[in-house]
Amino acid sequence: MTTISDEQTAILRTERGLSIAGTRITLYDIMDYVTAQYPPKFIKGLFDLTEEQINAALAYIEANRASVEAEYQMVRCLRKLKNCGCTMKKKIAI
Repeated sequence: MTTISDEQTAILRTERGLSIAGTRITLYDIMDYVTAQYPPKFIKGLFDLTEEQINAALAYIEANRASVEAEYQMVRCLRKLKNCGCTMKKKIAI
């Protein structure tokens, strides 16, 4: 696990990807709602985050928008592949 932020509530890189410390919530989960333009208060309540956690997540996303967006797009593609039920999954190690 690598600490990405030195804030009290850190963003960590785990086996699931960029995650909010102390949770199993990834920044990709948060990005689903950020890209749909849900307000931070809604996202905070949906994931039962503290003010510090949501602020750290949103600040990290904003400060690293290009790289987070690129990883997010890859995660979305992998989700679609996993859920498609097609034979291509067998050819690609997911």
